[in-house]
Amino acid sequence: MKKILQLIINFVFVCICFSSCSTMGNTNNNANKEINMAEIQPSKNICKPLFNSNPVSSNVFCADPTGVEYEGRLYIYGTSDHQQYEVVGKNGKNTYEHIKSLVCFSTEDMVNWTYHGEINVKKIAPWIYASWAPSIVSRVEDDGLTHFYMYFSNSGAGVGVITATSPLGPWTDPLKKPLISHKTKGVGDCPAPFDPGVCIDDNGTPWLAFGGCGKAPSGTDLWPNSARIVQLGDDMLSLASEIKVMPSPYFFEASELNYINDTYVYTFNTSWDKRDEWPEKFKGIPKPSTCSMAYMTSKTPLDMDSWEYKGHYFRNPGEAGMNYSNNHSHFMKYKGEYYMIYHAMILQDKMGTDGGFRSLCVDTLQVDEENLKIELRSGTVAGVKQIENFNPYKLTAGTTMCTSADIWYEKIPEENTLASKSVADGAWFVIKDVDFEDGAKSFTTKVKGHGKIELKLDNVAKSPVTSFVVDSDEWQEVTIDVPTDFTGVHFFYILFGNEDVCLKEWKFNK
Repeated sequence: MKKILQLIINFVFVCICFSSCSTMGNTNNNANKEINMAEIQPSKNICKPLFNSNPVSSNVFCADPTGVEYEGRLYIYGTSDHQQYEVVGKNGKNTYEHIKSLVCFSTEDMVNWTYHGEINVKKIAPWIYASWAPSIVSRVEDDGLTHFYMYFSNSGAGVGVITATSPLGPWTDPLKKPLISHKTKGVGDCPAPFDPGVCIDDNGTPWLAFGGCGKAPSGTDLWPNSARIVQLGDDMLSLASEIKVMPSPYFFEASELNYINDTYVYTFNTSWDKRDEWPEKFKGIPKPSTCSMAYMTSKTPLDMDSWEYKGHYFRNPGEAGMNYSNNHSHFMKYKGEYYMIYHAMILQDKMGTDGGFRSLCVDTLQVDEENLKIELRSGTVAGVKQIENFNPYKLTAGTTMCTSADIWYEKIPEENTLASKSVADGAWFVIKDVDFEDGAKSFTTKVKGHGKIELKLDNVAKSPVTSFVVDSDEWQEVTIDVPTDFTGVHFFYILFGNEDVCLKEWKFNK
């Protein structure tokens, strides 16, 4: 009798769910995939704690970040450590040789990030050995479009550049060869002409710094002589000056450039070498700590005597209780605040590996623009605070989240985009501080797969506010009515019942 009653309840529940949905697309019910209508038990396989903002991604390894703002949104890019991870597995090591793509994330609030997937640099520029450590700038050109220039390390052999008219591509390779290599005049004895750092000053003049990987044959521990700077041509694809050797003490790698208050700010990662020497001219400035980020300033960047060493401003993550690693970082201003974008190995142990796989992180940075002083600080696992509430009434990519459990991504090649995908029953993701204002009337999404989706507020362990069934091998647009509970500001959870349920996009309707 109990079994019959339960069957009746399940049947009624399914009918209610389907009657509240309007769908578009071909439905292909698969009788071989049973849909469990019981309340979803949320996965506890969470790698990034809910109340931490770092790392940016709860499931994608990425390093060596750069960033650019476009139409009020921050886009950050980095080395695809995850590509190496997928090749060598949990027991392998991050030796970088399999990394031939870059990764992109974006945000408006610094806490909820959209994963845009990989940029396949090897496909775009087949001549490359690898693609690491990008640096990006943008400018509006004569065609009225914003053009993006992404410089990247071709392994340790040089610098390449790809371009686009959107921060999400499509990207092209205008040179069909490296911009800089060991053969470039002026590179000299630089061990590795890689790790580019680009900026455009207020006069529209572009500049590029690069170099590293230890001491040049002509260098010493204190003066490695392996950092370089050059003016780029107006086309951003050529060199317009001699290449100069930067006087950067204890330099190792990770050159970056900023332009602040009519001044060039050059940042770099210091070496692992002992600090046995320190020049008298730096008296009063502490020696940089091991593998920290340091900075120098100049108003005339090709005059090497004009560069002033200012000190180190960002400690190695190991000094903040994380694992020691290389320290490739970039700082930039977004919506009136300076942010430090960096990597740290704070996700890998939770994902069951110790192979040296890095994760992108963000913290605030105090920059005195008038005096060009940067406050010394360390990275944190807490990360940054959310700077604005999330708008649920805009169409949102299904890959947008602050953290997740048992979520991965499915490529949609025809649209050059991604969807979130459950890899286990009970998978979920959450978006913080979603402002439903006076209330939402309905929820619209595009989904496929065979299972159930639940919507929850504030706590993943709570009962769902509403739910619906997904039962199609093709993408469906589903709209359901939502209860009055969707008012005010909440954490918003989407839970997946069954594996291989995919969600491409969603929004609430007033």
